[in-house]
Amino acid sequence: MTKRSTLRTLTAAMLAFSLPASQAIADGPYPQQIVKWVVPYAPGGTTDVMARNLAGRMTQTIGQQVVVENKPGAATIIGATMIARSAPDGYTVGTADSGTLAFNPAMYASLSYDPYKDFSLIGGLGRMPLVLAVHPDFPARNLQEFLAMARKSPGSISSGSSGPGSPLHVALELFKQKTGTDIMHIAYRGSAPGLQDLMAGQVNSMFIDLPPSLSMIRAGKVRVLAIATPKRLPLLPDVPTMAEAGVPGFEAYAWQGFVGPAGMPAAIVERLNKELNAALVHPDTRGKLEEIGIQPIPMTPKDFADFVASEQKLWAGVIKAANIRLD
Repeated sequence: MTKRSTLRTLTAAMLAFSLPASQAIADGPYPQQIVKWVVPYAPGGTTDVMARNLAGRMTQTIGQQVVVENKPGAATIIGATMIARSAPDGYTVGTADSGTLAFNPAMYASLSYDPYKDFSLIGGLGRMPLVLAVHPDFPARNLQEFLAMARKSPGSISSGSSGPGSPLHVALELFKQKTGTDIMHIAYRGSAPGLQDLMAGQVNSMFIDLPPSLSMIRAGKVRVLAIATPKRLPLLPDVPTMAEAGVPGFEAYAWQGFVGPAGMPAAIVERLNKELNAALVHPDTRGKLEEIGIQPIPMTPKDFADFVASEQKLWAGVIKAANIRLD
């Protein structure tokens, strides 16, 4: 070996050792370290359960551990900001829901993240159908009787939600706008206390999503008037859709998607999308989600981006008409 070739070899070796760890990782096949999945809610809830089921399945196929990290608070803003400000290397990704991407930009004058520019949209996770429920002894036995009562005495019917600007609240506002009714909104700090008051008869009605309420519905502790889906649900086959009950065109879900920081390489987005969709359609994972009322929604990155854009447009109009501001 000549002196010149020896010098080139030594120089290359020195440069390789001097590269930062992130660059060395980027040069190898993805992933080479643990992938962190940020969940913007506390452990134990629907979002956390869905993320942990999917992360467990993806760990088996992606070649590294996918670990859930909970960052709850401030209407998902804390978790969303953490994702948005992370390095776009595919090692910090997470859940963004309808609040993160569709409601917050219409309700807050300023956010610590930009829902339109700060994320790489990877794919859909799941959607939770909403149902309109009442106390078992509420006088209205069906949706038409409920609407008749609401129109006869505006403001006399109360309806709880999991908080101002939550999916349950904006669904109520959309319902009021479509039916021309005046229903009194009562905001709770989460769906659990709202459901407790609904079962106790302290509040007349509530839009609720299935995962936290399915056992209560089946036990007869609350009574469902209609579901906000285009077709009846296999879990509640005897409950009519809103269209069947007399409110056509009314659909409402709480939904969640998978995102990373803006600027992620296309190859990493595609790899994560592939692994995510495989997990969503796996019989074991899909069965666990559907059993508790979650509908998996595997999508391509483009399909998810189109879905988010349509949801932003829809709910921005509803929120503006209802004058919901959380500044």
